This record gives sequence, C-alpha cells and structure tokens, in this order.
Amino acid sequence: MLRWKDIVYYAKYSNPEPDRKVEKTEEEWRQQLTPAQYRILREKATEPPYRNTYCRSYEPGSYTCAGCGSLLFNATEKYHAISGWPSFTQPAARGAIRYTFDDSHRMQRIEAICNVCGGHLGHVFPDGPEPGGLRYCINSESLNRIA
Repeated sequence: MLRWKDIVYYAKYSNPEPDRKVEKTEEEWRQQLTPAQYRILREKATEPPYRNTYCRSYEPGSYTCAGCGSLLFNATEKYHAISGWPSFTQPAARGAIRYTFDDSHRMQRIEAICNVCGGHLGHVFPDGPEPGGLRYCINSESLNRIA
C-alpha cells in the first residue's frame, strides 16, 4: 500500500520503472485521442468538475489509461470524495503512476502521470480515507473503464 511519504519520495527522487513505454509524436497522439482527451493527457488541462463521465460512476471493473491502455486503477479503490472528479485511494500497481511536483496555478501539488505513456491524469493529495490516506483526483477523459 502506498502512503504519502512514498509519493513524495517518488516525486523527489525516482519513480518506479514501468515494464514498457509508449512513445508517439504529438501528431500521432492527436490522431488517436479525442480533442478533450488530448487537452488533458498531452496538454495537462483539467475537465470541469462534476460534469464528467466517471465522477458519479461506481460500476465494478478497472480503469485504464485512455492514451495507452495501461491498467491504472481498480474500481474497488474508487470512492466518493465530493471533489468533482473520480477519486481513488490506490493505483492498481506500485509502478502504474509516475509522480512529479506541480507548482502551476500558484498551488503546490503532486501530479499523477501514466508511467507508460506520460499522459497527465490528475493529481494526488494526502487527504484521502485511511488506511492509506491518499486521494487520487483523476480526470475522467484520461480514463477508460473496462468491465
């Protein structure tokens, strides 16, 4: 189980190595992704709160990266955080997410990035439920739910 100290360590020193990498040109990403997915995954945009696909969706299954199909989260880790975006307590695997410090918009946060394709997913915060205390606040457009 990951804890906040693990996330900070990864962001500061070194992230786990993924078992594969997906690299494409920006033109290839534009052809593959919808305009909304491209803005979020490749340009680090944020979708509107509450008006997104998975905010209020709690069906069983798993969530994969909309860019490369890598498994990111299991539905069993999804919870209602009242943040306006899908929230998870843990990633599907320790190496699924890459972490980096994000000081944009006059905030200090840790960005959650797909460790395989480098797509922006959202951010992780230390205000989630126990036992891990993490809240992965993720853009719906960066995810695909599979049964």
